[in-house]
Amino acid sequence: MSIDVRDPSPDFLAFWREHHVCTLTTLRPDGTPHVVPVGVTYDPEAGLARIITNKNSSKVANILAAGPGGARVAVCQVKRGHWATLEGRATVRTEPELVADAVRRYAERYGRTPSPNPDRIVIEIALDRAMGRA
Repeated sequence: MSIDVRDPSPDFLAFWREHHVCTLTTLRPDGTPHVVPVGVTYDPEAGLARIITNKNSSKVANILAAGPGGARVAVCQVKRGHWATLEGRATVRTEPELVADAVRRYAERYGRTPSPNPDRIVIEIALDRAMGRA
C-alpha cells in the first residue's frame, strides 16, 4: 500500500513512533545490498528520516561512495503482520546542531539518550516513497 510520506495515516505514524529496531539498506559500490539494524526517526512534516551512526561505518561509506547527490536507500520495520518502509535519497550530515537534533529525536523514540560520541553523524533521508501495513 502506497502512503504519502508527508501525510501518513495516524496508524502508520504511530507505528513509526513505537520502539522498533529497523533495517537500513544501502548499496555497496559493487551494487550488492548492505542491510544493517538501525534506529530510525521519522519526521513527516520535513519529509525526512534520520539515523545516528558513527562516521566510520560501512553504511556511511556506501552513501558517500554514491557521490554528492546521495544514495537511494530504504529503511524498514516489522512487527508481526505490520510493516512499514520509507525510501529516499540519503546524505551524510555532520553539522553539530543537526546531530544534536537527531540524538534528541532518537531519545524520544527509543527512550534513552545515546552515550556521547565525537564521531557521531546523521544519515538524513529525503523521503519520496512510503509503503506498509500498520
